[in-house]
Amino acid sequence: MSENRQLSLFAATPVVEAEITRYTKLRDTVTLFQRRLIKDGKTEHTVNAFTSDLHLLGEFSGEGRAVGEFTTLELNDFLDWLEKGRGIPCSRKSYARRVTTVKVYFKWLTEIGALEHDPAHAVLQRSGQAPLAIILTDEQVNAAMHHGASLRHGDKPDTRPQVLFWLLLDTGIKKNETMRLTADDIDRTQVSAPILRVRHTDAKNVYKERLIALDPQWVALLDEYLAQYSPRDAIFNCTARNLEYVLEDIGLGAEVPQKISFEMMRWTCAVRDYQAGIEPETIREKLGLSKISWSETFSKIRRLAGEKLDYTDGDDLEDADE
Repeated sequence: MSENRQLSLFAATPVVEAEITRYTKLRDTVTLFQRRLIKDGKTEHTVNAFTSDLHLLGEFSGEGRAVGEFTTLELNDFLDWLEKGRGIPCSRKSYARRVTTVKVYFKWLTEIGALEHDPAHAVLQRSGQAPLAIILTDEQVNAAMHHGASLRHGDKPDTRPQVLFWLLLDTGIKKNETMRLTADDIDRTQVSAPILRVRHTDAKNVYKERLIALDPQWVALLDEYLAQYSPRDAIFNCTARNLEYVLEDIGLGAEVPQKISFEMMRWTCAVRDYQAGIEPETIREKLGLSKISWSETFSKIRRLAGEKLDYTDGDDLEDADE
């Protein structure tokens, strides 16, 4: 076979991932990378953002550059260009996402066998670590639960605060998932081991559907709540903003200095599970997170749990679906 014949094969546009090699041009991998992101459950917004970031890499290095020619040094130069040489302001949030794009992209190329080594594994994070989320301490959790119980047994009994806080603490579900919950989503087949079914109507988010174990005592409290509020469909028959106010009020009553939010509850749940010895993969599935972004999210959970990590463990991404 002649050298010209070999080069033409190397330059062929891949149709499937298996056809990507180190000689494939950057621009010829974008569509397949988009398909992988969609397959992994990424939102349209995330896919568009990652695609835009790859085009920036192509603008810097050339979209006709073979993926096997990229080095760690060149990727660091690209990130330095984004911050200092492009002439367009790059916020810390945008910079962190672009680092994530580079890492996810080259990790994907390595995983499918197109590259032997990942040049983005050790790229520098020169903008500093993004601030960690704020989580509740054990003392604050106890104070919030106590305040919720006091509202439940007060002069004007209200079970909603304690039902909501306890649910989020144990499950870590998102705000939109909370708003969709119905009584039918509680599987009571086994009285001593009830299960919450988190459902999603959008087919691309099917991986987010999951089963989460519930505390039987919470289910008993839920029944008390249902008797008090008599919701017709969704369990929480109010607006999402009202639930945010409920969480804020719990924090004020428990004298928590930071505003309690759905995001704070989600991170608190994840860290408590990790500290309780639950396997990381189980936590990932419980939170409904995709594998493609889990390493970065997990590193944050570990740091929030008090572990000291080297920057190469990844600390630049809250899951793009958050």
